[in-house]
Amino acid sequence: MTEREGLVVTIDGPAGSGKSSTAREVARRLGFRHMDSGAFYRALTYGLLDAGVGPGRWEGLTTPDLEGVGVSVQPTDMGFRVLLGSRSPEAEIRSSRVTAHVSRLAGLSVVRSWLLGIQRDAGRAGRLVADGRDMGTVVFPGAEVKVFLTADLPERARRRLTEQGVVGPSAAEIVRETARIGERDRGDSERELSPLRCPEDALELDTTYLTFEEQVKAIMERVREVDGLLRQA
Repeated sequence: MTEREGLVVTIDGPAGSGKSSTAREVARRLGFRHMDSGAFYRALTYGLLDAGVGPGRWEGLTTPDLEGVGVSVQPTDMGFRVLLGSRSPEAEIRSSRVTAHVSRLAGLSVVRSWLLGIQRDAGRAGRLVADGRDMGTVVFPGAEVKVFLTADLPERARRRLTEQGVVGPSAAEIVRETARIGERDRGDSERELSPLRCPEDALELDTTYLTFEEQVKAIMERVREVDGLLRQA
């Protein structure tokens, strides 16, 4: 067993696979904190755009530049609040403008290196469920439980549109969103630094035909199994 106070559970997967909502519910049932790593990248993207630092200048960003944006993380009872200065721009970081640019920023080595330390500090004590794209491979490679969620592209597109408030998305809307997510998948999987991939020891779940309860239940069973083995060691 590690020196942490409790397990670290990582849930990785591509866009629209359901990792954030699943991680949030698993954390709730376990009484752990939930860490949405994507919110960190989104807050940094929003902070840069809001300060007038556009994508054309991102290749030259330095660590002091990133520190100057004012992104910080505040623990809460159930998770973490990502702050920009003294405010929590939750709605702004979910905007289409941020969504269009966050993947590009996330591919920069200086950004990933800077946020790596922040994310690891947040999970140092354990009792954490972290979701993202490299939680189990890079950020918390020693996590006791690792999960990788997938789903068919059209289903992921439908879910993402629903999350955005589109009621009964049309076939044309799903086709457009499928193309957009497919492009995001390629960028995340082919980037040189921290590419999206399934950890070797992860529980792989294809959620295309699973209900939300079924996927949460499968992860909870894995957590109980691992926790039981660790207690016997």
